[in-house]
Amino acid sequence: MVEATGTTRRGRGARAAARQKRDVKMLPALKRNLPLTEPMNQEQIERMDAASMHILENVGVHFRDPIAIADWKRVGAKVVDETVFLDRHMVRELIATIPSEFTYHARNPEHNLPFGKGHSMFIPMTGAPYLRDLDDVRRNPTLDDLANFHKLSQMLPAMHSSAHHIVEPYDHPISQRHLRITYSSMKYSDKTFMGMTTSPKNAEDVMDMCDILFGEGYIDSHPVVTGNCNGNSPLVWDETMLGAMRAFCARNQPVLCSPFVLGGANTPASVAPSVAQLNAEALSALAYTQVIRKGAPAIYGHYLSTVSMKSGAPMAGTPEISLMNFMIGQMARYYGVPWRTSNTLGGAKTFDAQAGYESATTLMAVMMAGANYIWHSAGWNEAGMHCSTAKFIVDAEQCAMAYRMSQGINWDDFEEGFSAVGDIGPGGHYLGHPHTLEKFSSAFFMPEMFDNNSIEQWAAEGSVEINERALKRARDLLSEYEEPKLDEAVNEQLLDYIARREREIPAADALNQDY
Repeated sequence: MVEATGTTRRGRGARAAARQKRDVKMLPALKRNLPLTEPMNQEQIERMDAASMHILENVGVHFRDPIAIADWKRVGAKVVDETVFLDRHMVRELIATIPSEFTYHARNPEHNLPFGKGHSMFIPMTGAPYLRDLDDVRRNPTLDDLANFHKLSQMLPAMHSSAHHIVEPYDHPISQRHLRITYSSMKYSDKTFMGMTTSPKNAEDVMDMCDILFGEGYIDSHPVVTGNCNGNSPLVWDETMLGAMRAFCARNQPVLCSPFVLGGANTPASVAPSVAQLNAEALSALAYTQVIRKGAPAIYGHYLSTVSMKSGAPMAGTPEISLMNFMIGQMARYYGVPWRTSNTLGGAKTFDAQAGYESATTLMAVMMAGANYIWHSAGWNEAGMHCSTAKFIVDAEQCAMAYRMSQGINWDDFEEGFSAVGDIGPGGHYLGHPHTLEKFSSAFFMPEMFDNNSIEQWAAEGSVEINERALKRARDLLSEYEEPKLDEAVNEQLLDYIARREREIPAADALNQDY
C-alpha cells in the first residue's frame, strides 16, 4: 500500500515514541449505567407487539427465495406462493432461541467484546461510494483509501470494529471486491469486523477466509464477524439477502436483520405504525435465522430515516428517528434479543454545522435508547454517499465522549472530593489541591478536536477550524500507525485463496455477484 497523502515514512522507534504520547488502546465494550429513555408503557408495548403479529399472521411477508419457502413449509408455516404467514406462537418460540448475549472474538484476544444486554459497541460507517479525503476532496475511493480507514479504525479507541467496505474501492472489479475488502479488514486491524453479504457466494467466501484467519472450525462455536441483511420494505426479503443469511447462520456468525426504513415512503407517514411494520419485518427475519440454525446469534436490526415530504429526499437527525429508536429499543428488550441502530448520521454535503447537529442528535438518542450494535458511528455524511475523513475523526471522539457519559456517575472518589470542599473553604480554588492533582488528567473528558481556548490564542495559532484540525489528526495517526501483523503462513493462505477466487470469478462480470 502507498503511504497516506500528506504523511512521510518514519522509523519504527520514532513511531513508537509518537504513539506513547497518544492513547490508541481500544476502549472495552461499553457497559451502560444510565437509565434508558422508554416512551412506551407496558400496554403500548403489548399493543405494538399485537399489531406486528397481526401483520405477520394476516398480511404476511414475501420471502422471494425458493429455499426459504421450502424451509418455512418444513416447519409448518402457512405459505401461499411467496407469501409466508407466520403464527405468533411460532414466531415467539423461534426467537426465544436467539442468544440474548454472546462474545465477539477478535484476531487479538484483547479486543474480544461481550455483547448484548447492557453492553454496546461502536462500528464505523460502511458503503460510501465517495469519500472526502485527507485534502477534503470529494472523489471515488480506492483500495488504499479503504486501507487508511481500516488503519484509523484500528487506532481510534472508541471504534470497536474495522467494519468492511467503509468506502467502495473503485480500482478493483465489483465481482471481486468482497475478497479484497475482507482481506483489508483482517490485515490492517485486529479488531472484530463485518463480512460482505452482497451475494450468498460472497458470504461463503467470507466464511472461508474466516476459517483461514481463525483456524478451521473455530467460527462454528465463536462469533467473529457480522453480516448485514437488509429487507426490502414494505414486507419483503429477497433471495440475495436470505442466501447470505443462510451462509452466516449456518456457521454460527451473527447477522443484522435490518428492515430499511424510509419513513413516509416505504412505511406509513406516522411513527407508531412505521414501527409496527418494521417490527414485523425484523421478527420475520429473526425467526428465519432460527429455522436455519437453532441458537444462531442474530441481531434485531434496522436502518431509519424519514423522507422529506417536499423533495422525497431521506433526512437524518429528525425527532421522529429518535422516537423510533427509543421504541425499537423497547421492543428488542421485550423480545430479549440484542439490537442494532445507526449513529452520527448526516445529510450535509460537507463537514459543517448541519452535519454536526444531525450527528449529535442521532448519537444522543442512540445512547439513551440502549442500542447494542451501534453502526455507522464514524464518517457518515451526505446521506451515506460519502465518508468524510475529517468527520470520521471527530465522530470517533464524540463516541468516546458518549461512552464516558453512558458509564454513568463514578462515586469511587466521592469522599476524597468531598473532603476537598472543607480543605478549600469559601473563596478558594481547587487547582493545587492534592485531589485535583491526582485526578487532573481523568476527572473530565477533554476533547482534542474541539478548541476551547480564547479567541486571541486561537487566532495566534492560525485560526484553525475543526475540519482542518481533524484532517491533521488523521494524517498524524496514519503516520504513527503500526500494522498488527498477520501470521505469515495465514497471510499467505489468505492471499492464495484470494488469487484462486479471482481466477474463478470473471473480473469483467461487474454485475453478476453469484459466483
